[in-house]
Amino acid sequence: MLSPRAVLRYVAHTIQHAPEGGVTYEVFCTAYRCGAESGPQDEQGAAQDWALRHTGRTGHNLFRRVYTDHARVTPAE
Repeated sequence: MLSPRAVLRYVAHTIQHAPEGGVTYEVFCTAYRCGAESGPQDEQGAAQDWALRHTGRTGHNLFRRVYTDHARVTPAE
């Protein structure tokens, strides 16, 4: 009877931003029970402008900012 056997080896990898994946910017209002958010934006300025307008309309002044990028893992050379 043959038994399965794993071969383990260490291969170093690197992780870097993948420009073709882009970056997404989002801003979330953290005021109690507000729940408003900018939605995903391609430009940081657009998300920040949304927060400024939201503060002007509501007086809410604390936000959570999220920047999301795409990364690629490749074997190190």
